[in-house]
Amino acid sequence: MRRVGLFGGTFDPPHLGHLAVAEAARDQLGLERVVFMPAGTPPHKHRRDLSRAETRVAMTRLAVRGQPAFTVSTVEARRRGPSFTVDTLSQMQRRHPRARLYLILGADSLDDFANWHAPREILALATLAVATRPGASGRTPRGLPKRGVAWLDNPGLAVSSSAIRERARQGRSLRYLVPDAVARFIVRHRLYRGAP
Repeated sequence: MRRVGLFGGTFDPPHLGHLAVAEAARDQLGLERVVFMPAGTPPHKHRRDLSRAETRVAMTRLAVRGQPAFTVSTVEARRRGPSFTVDTLSQMQRRHPRARLYLILGADSLDDFANWHAPREILALATLAVATRPGASGRTPRGLPKRGVAWLDNPGLAVSSSAIRERARQGRSLRYLVPDAVARFIVRHRLYRGAP
């Protein structure tokens, strides 16, 4: 059975931590493909300064270039209104009916998983592939079936999109935090230069 990893997020911008997590999932779970899915309107983020979906998709495509197992889907970016994970998983299951789906997320997101929209339905559609994150509990929350969670042994890179946006706002170097092509895109398009 094919194994496909689905990695959602705002990716504003995508950074080396995202790529390290995706590679850890690909390697440890034997994934044929990891699909990055930049969100259109994430229901849990309320930043008014969220970059346009097209911009985040373009940066994510630049970030995954050169890794043939990594692809980018616009299924969430094109969706109108809030983008719920359960809807995306249902759609991806229809596209890949013979694949076992893994939903890649950080341990900080797992800590809040019970508050997601339709968590039981999500668990019926995919195995959670959980990346360790600095400051997150690192344990499967009570009430979640252990067989539905696969913990990744990923490098714990303490890098965040919010810190990168702040560095870009200050005109500081983004080297070794984002792929070079993404850094050039941010500079060329003067992203994140407004007020914090």
